[in-house]
Amino acid sequence: MTRIRRLLTGERGTALLETALTLPLLLLVSVGIFEFGRAYQTWQVLTNAAREGARIAVLPFPVAGAATAAVRGYLTSGQLSNAADATIVIDSNATISIGGGNTASASVVTVNYPFQFIVLQPVARLLVSGSTLGAPITLTASAQMRNESQ
Repeated sequence: MTRIRRLLTGERGTALLETALTLPLLLLVSVGIFEFGRAYQTWQVLTNAAREGARIAVLPFPVAGAATAAVRGYLTSGQLSNAADATIVIDSNATISIGGGNTASASVVTVNYPFQFIVLQPVARLLVSGSTLGAPITLTASAQMRNESQ
C-alpha cells in the first residue's frame, strides 16, 4: 500500500508535463512576434513605396506610368517577393485642404498588397477548417502630396 501511495504522490515527470504544456504556447508567442514584425516591415515598405510614387506623380508634365514604375521598383528593392501582385491606384485629381478654407490640387497614391503569414495562417487553417481565417490579408498604404504647378 505504501508503495502505491508513494507512486501516486511522487513528483516524477512533473517537469516533463509542464514543458509539454508550456512549450507550444511559448513557440506560438515567439512565432507571432516574428510574423507581426515581418508584417510591420512589409507595411513600412508599402508606405515608402507610396511616397516615392507620390513624389513622381506630383511633378509637372508627368510621364505616363512613371509613378507606377517607381512604386513597383521600390517594392522590388524592398524585397517583397510578389511585388507584381500589388495594386497601385493613382488619383492625380484629388484636392487637399491647405488651411483657411482653401484647397489645392493633389495626387494620392494608394498601394494594396496581399500579405501572407508564413506560419500563423497555415496553423489557423488547421484549427478552423473551411473558414477564411488562413487567407492573405491586404495591407494598404497611401500617400498624398500637393501637385506642383505647371
